Amino acid sequence: IVWQTPANPDYIFLNGRHVRPYYFEFISHVKNRWAGKTIVDLFAEEFKGRPYDYYVTAVKCGRIQVDGEMVPVSYIVKPSQKISHFLHRHEPPVMAWDVSVLQKDPDVVTICKPASVPVHPCGQYRKNTVVGILQAEHGLSPLFPVHRLDRLVSGLLILARNALKADLFRQEIEAGMVQKQYIAKVIGIFPEDEQVVDVNINYNAREGRSTAEKGKAACTKFTRISTNGTHSIVLCKPITGRTHQIRVHLQYTGHPIANDFLYLSFSIDPMCTNCPNLAPKGYDEEGLWLHCVKYSGPGWIYECPYPDWA
Repeated sequence: IVWQTPANPDYIFLNGRHVRPYYFEFISHVKNRWAGKTIVDLFAEEFKGRPYDYYVTAVKCGRIQVDGEMVPVSYIVKPSQKISHFLHRHEPPVMAWDVSVLQKDPDVVTICKPASVPVHPCGQYRKNTVVGILQAEHGLSPLFPVHRLDRLVSGLLILARNALKADLFRQEIEAGMVQKQYIAKVIGIFPEDEQVVDVNINYNAREGRSTAEKGKAACTKFTRISTNGTHSIVLCKPITGRTHQIRVHLQYTGHPIANDFLYLSFSIDPMCTNCPNLAPKGYDEEGLWLHCVKYSGPGWIYECPYPDWA
């Protein structure tokens, strides 16, 4: 980040939390596989979110530069050159729920993360993230997320307030000294006895989903808390930490999360631009019925209240 407009006021609440559009400059360096392409072709092929004509205009007016200088649209880039893109940035909205601080200590902050909000800057999100909102609304910075929650998952999130504390948490997690608990609302009457799913998980980054097949070892323990005959509330204890592990292992038991359309069984068309989501793109999304409630380790415990659906 080399330049941006003043940070406040950042947010507009209108059918969700929106970020007021702002100017932003992306900086990168030419990778070997980009070398030999024209500056316009590079952007059009690698950053497909905007039309070709936009990149032509951006190069001509100097919003896209190479090594800090304007270049013609036919300019051929070379390895390691610095390329910059100055643009008017619009972030996707998230749900309008607050990011509530549960506990604030000198070294640690715990919060209840709302569904739909990413933990840290990624993709199109920067200010509409837990880290961005805590900085803007609570003056908390710097923050180091100790663990991750998927964007549509809610619940307990632990953030260290310095790099040393973050590293201590990381060592405990890697040593298997940290226990994690989630709750989920699943389809059907979940078995009363504890269920242990010890099934490998393979994550396909291209499809954005995992499958229970050859892959990395994964284990989750499940215990039914309650059932109404249609749905069950289930306590989930992941022993490992694979991508979408709880979601995939619940699907494997035959009791997927009741509103997890990524792992509910329906026909998926590989060419469809809406699949694997149920609703068309652009429609409001709902938070998953999956919520982190507790993390504990040597000499510490952090908890989060249950959500309304539980």
